[in-house]
Amino acid sequence: MDASNYRRVPSAVVAPRDADDVAAVLAVCRERGVPVVPRGAGTSIAGQATGVGVVLDFTRHMDRIVSLDPEARTAVVQPGVVLDDLRAAAARHGLTFGPDPSTHSRCTLGGMIGNNSCGSHSVAWGTTADNVAALTVLDGTGARRRLARGWDGAPEGLRPLVDGDLALLRTGYPELPRRISGYALDALLPENGADLARAFCGSEGTLGVLTEADVRLVEAPRARALAVLGYADESAAAEAAAGLLPYGPLTVEGMAADLVREPSQKSGLPKGGAWLFVETGGGSPAEARARAETIVRAADALDAQVVDEPAGQRALWRVREDASGTATRMADGSEAWPGWEDCAVPPVRLGAYLRGFRALLADHDLRGTPYGHFGDGCIHVRIDFDLLSREGVARFRTFSEDLAELVVAHGGSLSGEHGDGQARAELLPKMYGPELVALFERVKDLWDPAGLLNPGMLVRPAPLDADLRFAPLPREPVDVVFGYPHDGGDFSAAVRRCVGVAKCRTATAGSSTAVMCPSFRVTGEEEHSTRGRARLLHEMLAGEVVTDGWRSTEVKDALDLCLSCKGCRSDCPVGVDMATYKAEFLHHHYEGRRRPAAHYTMGRLPRWLRAVAVTRTAGLVNAVARVRPLAALGKRVGGIAAERDVPEVASETFRRWWGKRPGVAVGRPDVVLWPDTFTDHLSPSVGRAAVAVLEDAGLTVALPPKGVCCGLTYVSTGQLDRARAVLRGTLDRMEPLLDAGTPVVVLEPSCAAALRTDLAELLGDDPRAGRLAASVRTFAQAVEELAPRWRPPHIGRATVGQTHCHQHAVLGDAAERRLRTKAGLTGELSGGCCGLAGNFGFERGHYEVSKACAEEQLLPSVAEAGGDAVVLADGFSCRTQLEQLAGVRGRHLAEVLAEGIAARGAVAAGDDTAVRDQGPGDR
Repeated sequence: MDASNYRRVPSAVVAPRDADDVAAVLAVCRERGVPVVPRGAGTSIAGQATGVGVVLDFTRHMDRIVSLDPEARTAVVQPGVVLDDLRAAAARHGLTFGPDPSTHSRCTLGGMIGNNSCGSHSVAWGTTADNVAALTVLDGTGARRRLARGWDGAPEGLRPLVDGDLALLRTGYPELPRRISGYALDALLPENGADLARAFCGSEGTLGVLTEADVRLVEAPRARALAVLGYADESAAAEAAAGLLPYGPLTVEGMAADLVREPSQKSGLPKGGAWLFVETGGGSPAEARARAETIVRAADALDAQVVDEPAGQRALWRVREDASGTATRMADGSEAWPGWEDCAVPPVRLGAYLRGFRALLADHDLRGTPYGHFGDGCIHVRIDFDLLSREGVARFRTFSEDLAELVVAHGGSLSGEHGDGQARAELLPKMYGPELVALFERVKDLWDPAGLLNPGMLVRPAPLDADLRFAPLPREPVDVVFGYPHDGGDFSAAVRRCVGVAKCRTATAGSSTAVMCPSFRVTGEEEHSTRGRARLLHEMLAGEVVTDGWRSTEVKDALDLCLSCKGCRSDCPVGVDMATYKAEFLHHHYEGRRRPAAHYTMGRLPRWLRAVAVTRTAGLVNAVARVRPLAALGKRVGGIAAERDVPEVASETFRRWWGKRPGVAVGRPDVVLWPDTFTDHLSPSVGRAAVAVLEDAGLTVALPPKGVCCGLTYVSTGQLDRARAVLRGTLDRMEPLLDAGTPVVVLEPSCAAALRTDLAELLGDDPRAGRLAASVRTFAQAVEELAPRWRPPHIGRATVGQTHCHQHAVLGDAAERRLRTKAGLTGELSGGCCGLAGNFGFERGHYEVSKACAEEQLLPSVAEAGGDAVVLADGFSCRTQLEQLAGVRGRHLAEVLAEGIAARGAVAAGDDTAVRDQGPGDR
């Protein structure tokens, strides 16, 4: 599968190391009559990166920038080079590659050339074809061809074919900037310089296999400004877009209010029902801003704002970029699909086209939310097609045929960015007519006489409603344990969330705070990406390739390196939640069977630690762990990595310390402090510190009854029956506190996340589950909400460390950031995942991956910090990883503040006049 609605099962996947490997594959496939499909990141929307036969994966080895000449502003790249890698290399010289699809962090140059990709800056720098100088390809006969301007390298018979149909080529193509459909044979006209390289762009792997490309680079603006223009509706915005092009903007992007899930005032947008995002560039911020202000004056907008500060621009662009994720689900949560993702019309026709498009949707009782490249007349939209029923697929076909007629009536192109693939190639006769389509077929036969290169695409296409990836999925709901409330309780629908855009397939986290997908960044293997795992679960449900269902070893092996970091829950544009899917799979996979030893040791950790506390044997356990032969034996029996040290068990639990305190609060407490397993038994200092801070803030603190547990370790190892039993017991014990509406402060982010999400999704039938989930607060959230006038001690030091991945994904860290700022703790925490991830990094066979995850962001950030920096790590796993891999002690924010309070108290002990007249809520 790619990012389209299509699915094909190949016979083999080959990752060639060089052009000779590609030639060898083509020779074998010609001999055997086997199709060949070139593939980059697999983010194509129209199905052209799927295929039977042999798939060539260029991302594994052929991913080098061969050379970069800043003087000539050119680069030579292999087809597997990721666009952002080329942009990063060019940026060192003040250059960039102009086309920038939204998948720039993972799409490859080969895929961009195959599709003639564009992106938001095409109004300034054109399509990929506009930025290609020369190509080296192997055609279907295995011949190596060097394509540039002129006829050198053309297959025999191509020039006579073109010369014989000059009139057709001069009149058969519509004039518009985003004409991506069909073969660009008009690039071979004499007046266009017979540009073979340009004509090859957009051929979707049907004419030849690219092995190297010479591309042009452009000067990157030194400064940028963003004008956001508000209009009454999307048609008004669309009609205004073309009038802004003479002012030379870098981008003219558009979206309507139905893609903004919050009021425009809150999102920072100016007033209006639709908006244009117009970016300008200049040699200085003042020049860029002046150009943006000129556009504002020229635009007939209801409201407008100009932002030249980079952080403000990023915030506004995020509103626009979020549309691509928002569009995959309708406002009511129903599914929406590609297929008609990127039609384009002349920009001056865009307003009228959009009105017709909306009317056509209504005629077919379909819904979609258009947005996209208004300055180029190119519209993106996901539509709520029903691709599961026969009737729904029939409607998909009739709508596609009617929409093709509408696009052509407005002088447009069926594809304005993503290519025709299987989704639109069948309809090309409506756009080009039978004569030009017949010419496409004759051209294809010259390049690929045996018809083995990506058959079924562009010419002699497969039907647009064949090979749909949903066809083999079960129609009845699968029996599962989690509730999947956002997918109507349907596990198949949850798995279908993955539409294949592959944001999880990046070499870096993508931003300083992002998490997804740490195991892919370590291994580089598709099966260890969120998308790869989702695809395997899809095949497990389909039952055609993966035939043993929940018992599948292929799925188990792919999920084995999932850290359950939950990063995909927030970072994936469509909210795939692989941690939950993994827990579900493990539950069924081991049902009625013996589990791995680690599931019995670490999966049932709360049980074992409670037993140690009851028998008061912490000292004995720690002593045994320090005897190497005994520790090695215990780790081997318990499924624990030999490289790991077993953390010490506290000699006095947090609960026992609490029980010894004099003057325990009476009456209704302000907060309940949750003694999670890690805080209670392994790091009680965190609990003691939290009590000190909460009480300094004037809050009365209580502990819940004994025996409460969030069930985290049972969930992460897929012991879901035990997790449900534990959580039901927790709800029984917590019921009186829930009735009182007391907030519950949870210090361990992973436990807080489990109570916020897993609890309600496992026990959705129990209304108490939602009440407990709603009562959960992180430490900083509780302080901010319940003691808003409290002033924390001023620490005045730099901080370094990592935001816990579950905090990032489920809880958010805005309150933590504000609290750190108030305390004078400066600096940003890193993103990514520490790699220990609860039981993951302790399990045998995971140590190297766990360590590599830590080495991506966490360990370098700590190593580069000054000696006076405070190392913050609210999660027990993060602190353990820091200690074991770097010999550094990380601390919970509560510990740092408690130390500050103690220091402040020591100073005040000599002269307490500064705090004498303040109430507890003011201190």
